[in-house]
Amino acid sequence: MLKKLFLLWLLVGSLAAQAQTKKPVPAKKPATPTKPAAPAAPSFKNLNDSLSYAMGLSAGQFLKAQGVENLNYALLNKAIEQTLGDKSTSFDMQAANGVMERFARTSVSKKASAEKEKGRQFLVQNKKKAGVTETASGLQFEVLTAGQGAKPNSSDTVVVHYAGKLLNGKEFDSSFKRGQPLTIPVAGVISGWTEALQLMPTGSKWRLYIPSDQAYGDMGAGRDIPGGATLVFDVELLEIKK
Repeated sequence: MLKKLFLLWLLVGSLAAQAQTKKPVPAKKPATPTKPAAPAAPSFKNLNDSLSYAMGLSAGQFLKAQGVENLNYALLNKAIEQTLGDKSTSFDMQAANGVMERFARTSVSKKASAEKEKGRQFLVQNKKKAGVTETASGLQFEVLTAGQGAKPNSSDTVVVHYAGKLLNGKEFDSSFKRGQPLTIPVAGVISGWTEALQLMPTGSKWRLYIPSDQAYGDMGAGRDIPGGATLVFDVELLEIKK
């Protein structure tokens, strides 16, 4: 992945360097503008021109998605020329990968910090709501259905139904919708779940508000759960397996 990212960084450089050498053509201001004018379509003389633009577009979109906000396009273009011309480069690939790993760590930390701050602000307000309880760890919950059964301990395996959402309401998983409950060890899940399950009587349905440090931390999980995210789960404890 890091090698692919490095190559994409190089690809976008040639397009950006060419763009810097061309003077923009001023557009006439419409008398009664209703929306921004569409950018002029680039002139492609051959397949190589089209391919160059297509690769630059793809690389640019990828870089933007990775959180790249500013680059030295002159150095990008220089690296491309050196590489394609089989000339000596300032970095070998091992050093280049090290630079990109440092960028990746910084980017992950920056994004996670922003998510954690959103979660912190949410939880501060949420604990003021009637029916919401906050534990010493910072886990918050509210009882949707009060069960009367036994409570599991950390060595138990339980059967649960659940649905997980981000703070914006986007659902990332639901056993309710699949119609198939989940059998899991109490100690084998995120720590917010482990704590909550041991407080829940069997038959209960609770809504959990789990800070990122009790969920998936700064790294998140897959594409759907960003690093630093506070998560909301509806959990129904169906059974303690014997």
